[in-house]
Amino acid sequence: MSEVVLITISGQDRVGLTSTLMGILASYDIDILDIDQSVIHESLTLGFLIESPEEAQNCSVFKDILFKAHELNLNVRFTPVTRAEYDHWVRAQGQEKHIVTLLGNQITARHLSKVTEVVKEHGFNIEQISRLSGRLSLDQQDQSSLPRGASVQLSLTGDVQDISTMHATFLHISQELDLDIAVQEDNLYRRSRRLVCFDMDSTLIQVEVIDELAKAAGVGEQVATITEQAMRGEIDFSESFRQRLALLKGLDESVLNDIAESLPVTEGAARLISHLRHFGYKVAILSGGFTYFANFLKEKLGVDYVYANQLDFENGKLTGKVKGDIIDGEMKARLLMQIAQEEGISTEQVIAVGDGANDLPMLAIAGLGIAFHAKPLVKEQAKHAITSLGLDAILYLLGIRDRELAELEGSLKLN
Repeated sequence: MSEVVLITISGQDRVGLTSTLMGILASYDIDILDIDQSVIHESLTLGFLIESPEEAQNCSVFKDILFKAHELNLNVRFTPVTRAEYDHWVRAQGQEKHIVTLLGNQITARHLSKVTEVVKEHGFNIEQISRLSGRLSLDQQDQSSLPRGASVQLSLTGDVQDISTMHATFLHISQELDLDIAVQEDNLYRRSRRLVCFDMDSTLIQVEVIDELAKAAGVGEQVATITEQAMRGEIDFSESFRQRLALLKGLDESVLNDIAESLPVTEGAARLISHLRHFGYKVAILSGGFTYFANFLKEKLGVDYVYANQLDFENGKLTGKVKGDIIDGEMKARLLMQIAQEEGISTEQVIAVGDGANDLPMLAIAGLGIAFHAKPLVKEQAKHAITSLGLDAILYLLGIRDRELAELEGSLKLN
């Protein structure tokens, strides 16, 4: 009668080790039911679940594996697996899977302790832990070797019990430990995103353009106060927009170009968009700001779609009004769905990024909605948030490793 056995090998990694062990199993015509291998700091852990066809051969194959492991100075362990245990393992493959991504300036044991405790309390099992960020040099003087941030990814299995409570707990930990924690369902949509929609002001750029216009018009404090109230969700965006725009009446059109030329692009924005476009993504700006500045960024960053408010001028001066409908939060959500439809994709394949209350509708319907350096209200209501790193940290949420990007960036420079 056939027997199921888990063989676990550990020790120093070396070239050809796996091939040697598989050669032994192949000589006995062994079926491999499952296999997993990982290497950290040249230390190998290799596990394979096998079904040996005949009892008479069991001793021989195990003896050969044991002798070869001894020859290679490896540790080996054989663990019998009962039929019931194996059947339970097979049935578990239908369980939902989730990805938890940790983002921060550094990831410490305290961070991992807090996060894994929550994972345990919610009944999930950690199948795999992997580091996405680059290796850290111990020479703190060598700043060029330091990664932009730190990211660790946990792959979880288990039946979902209360994912919203888990999100809330992670939000509390994020605030306590200065750490961003994202939870995503690990499904086909996560691996097939195709469109990213950005808010502009305080997201793609580090300022609110209307505040910059207000400073030039001498009404900076009044407009900034209304802007903050709107971003916190204390007053309706459209009404606040009309109030702020009215204060800009009479501002000379020539001021706009000077502001556009000096717009501070958010850290990581150019790198993120460049890579996403290389991977085949379409990029959109859905902004409650103004088309003049959004079109400037379109040319600078390589954006495919721009939807924003159009300023009205008369005799070279602002009238204090806007042409057409005001793009508020609900309009952003509708535009996201419209672009997704034009691109022939599901909203589950869309990433949306914003910082204000008027971004919440589009963050809610996107497959991956991210509150970026956002107001507290927005962070609480959004499913995901980035507060400690630049926009290119979104690449970690897609499961992309620094070493993969380094290889890509190197090849692009050569070309």
